Amino acid sequence: MAIAMVTERLKALRRTKLYDLFAAAPLIAWYGFCAAQLLPSVTQQVALVNLFVRTDPSVLPATLVLRTVSQVSTLAFLALLVVMFTARRIPQRATPGLYPRFAALAGTFLSVGFLLLPPQELSYAFYLTSLLLVIAGTLLAICALLVLGRSISILPEARRLVTSGPYAIVRHPLYLGEIVALAGIALQYLSAWALLLLALVSAFQLQRMKYEELVLLQSFPEYEDYMARTARLVPGVY
Repeated sequence: MAIAMVTERLKALRRTKLYDLFAAAPLIAWYGFCAAQLLPSVTQQVALVNLFVRTDPSVLPATLVLRTVSQVSTLAFLALLVVMFTARRIPQRATPGLYPRFAALAGTFLSVGFLLLPPQELSYAFYLTSLLLVIAGTLLAICALLVLGRSISILPEARRLVTSGPYAIVRHPLYLGEIVALAGIALQYLSAWALLLLALVSAFQLQRMKYEELVLLQSFPEYEDYMARTARLVPGVY
């Protein structure tokens, strides 16, 4: 009887906002730390662009502008993640098992491995391409995150069904944006290891999408119709 009561209380606790906030605390701390580390660099980049604009805008390098936009958008994305994970809804259902959690965490954090690789000297065209990919991917991720809002999760969980904005076109625009941005980062570290890391992250993200779709199907009957009219990542392709 006592064990049953404790079990029920633990289940009730897991359905509270306090428990969810405690579970999200490491993520909030991590993204907050990343934002704090990036902020001085963003400040310097913005000040440098401002100096060029005030003195001689004609010699302002396009790569400097794009690099600044890339860093500002990344900082905005990290700040949004902190806010959304702090204010997110309590999950209605979660996928059981260890592997779905492992796949979600691997898909999220394996990209940190790029920091262990040496950056490569790129041609102007390659460097420009990498910056454009990072900017495009990050802006798409920001747009998706603003629509997803308080329903954000790292692990496969169902909070609220979101089908508007970019989610009306593809089922996982947030992950698509992250993969595109990561492809841009991989270009800056271009090597066999960078390509392998990009492939691994993408593979785990695909597994993560499948588990999320399963839990959403279990929680929202209308999700099946939504799946039938939308692509997973690329309309008309996949």
